[in-house]
Amino acid sequence: MSEMSFEQMLEASLKTIRTGEVVEGTVIDVKEDEIILNIGYKSDGIITRNEYTNTPNADLRTFVQVGETMEVKVLKVNDGEGQVLLTYKRLAAEKGNKRIEEAFNNKEVLTAKVAQVLNGGLSVVVDEARVFIPASLVSDSYEKNLEKYKDQEIEFVISEFNPKRRRVIGDRKQLLVAKKAELQKELFAKIKAGDVVEGTIKNVTDFGAFVDLGGADGLLHISEMSWGRVENPKKLFKVGDTIKVLIKEINADKIALSLKFADANPWANATEKYAVGNVVTGKIARMTDFGAFIELEAGVDALLHVSQISKDHVEKPSDVLKVGQEVTAKVVDLNEADKKISLSIKAMETEEASEEEATEE
Repeated sequence: MSEMSFEQMLEASLKTIRTGEVVEGTVIDVKEDEIILNIGYKSDGIITRNEYTNTPNADLRTFVQVGETMEVKVLKVNDGEGQVLLTYKRLAAEKGNKRIEEAFNNKEVLTAKVAQVLNGGLSVVVDEARVFIPASLVSDSYEKNLEKYKDQEIEFVISEFNPKRRRVIGDRKQLLVAKKAELQKELFAKIKAGDVVEGTIKNVTDFGAFVDLGGADGLLHISEMSWGRVENPKKLFKVGDTIKVLIKEINADKIALSLKFADANPWANATEKYAVGNVVTGKIARMTDFGAFIELEAGVDALLHVSQISKDHVEKPSDVLKVGQEVTAKVVDLNEADKKISLSIKAMETEEASEEEATEE
C-alpha cells in the first residue's frame, strides 16, 4: 500500500459537507458586509450581509465578533471561487417558523418588534421569520396612521400559519378586545349610578364627549355638560383631558355621564334668590319675537315677555334690546317645578312712577 502524502492526509482529516447541511463554525474574520467562518472544511465559509440579516446596509461588525461560534446552513459548497456560501438568516427563519408554528398550535401570545410599516399593515420578525399583521388586525379601532408602531414591541397571536403559501398572519386585535372585555367586566362590577369617577376624554363631537372610564366609554351629552348652556363641546374639552364625572345612568353596556353635580345646582335655592318681587340683574342670552331670555346665572334663564319690556308699546324685543345687554327687572312669577321665571321691567317702571307721584303729593 502506498503511503498518503501530507496533503492527502490533511484532506482526509477534514469533514465533507453538502448543500442544505447545518454546520457549526468559528468566526475568523468580520467585514462590514461579510463574515468568514472556519467550518472544519478545506475551504472557509462565507456569510454575506443579505444572508445574515434583513436589515438593509447593516454593518456586520456590530453583530458578530471574531472567535464566536455560529450555527449556519450550507447554500453552496463552491460559490465559484472555491469558498462555501453559508446562510445564517434562513436557518434562523426556519427555527423561527417552528417557533411560530408552536405558538399557533398553542395559541401562545408572542412579543416582537415592528420591523416595517407597510401600506396594508405591520411586519414583525420572530427569530428572523416574518409575520404580517394586517391593518384590520392591528387594533380594535380604526388606525389612520400605523407609523406610530414603528420599532415598538407589540403582543399578538398567530391567527393563520401557512408558510408554504407565505401566509403567516398575526392578530393583535383579539388580544385588545379580550383585554377590554375583562376591564369592562371589572368596571361594571364596581360602578353604579350616582358614583363620581375619573375618566379621560376619548372623542369630542357636536352632541357630546365620549369618556374612557378604564374599561368602557361613557357618553357625556352636551345637555349634561353644565347647568348652563353649552354651544360647542369642542370649546370645552379636548381629547386627552382628564375629568371627574357623575354616573347618571347605566343601561346594559351604556353609561350616561353628567357634570351637573347636585351641590352646584343653581335651582337649589331659587325660591330665595328669585322669589316674586325680587329685583334681579342678568344678560340677554337670546331673543324671539315674543320676548327676551335673560341669563341670571349659569343654568337659570328667565323670560322677559315683550309685553313686560316697557310701559310703552314695544313691537319686537329687538327694537329696544340686544343680545349681551345687561338688564334689571322684577320677578313677577316663579315656577320652580318647571324651572320657569318671568320678569318685568314694566312693573318696575310702574312702581317707580307710583312712588314719584306719592312723593309729589
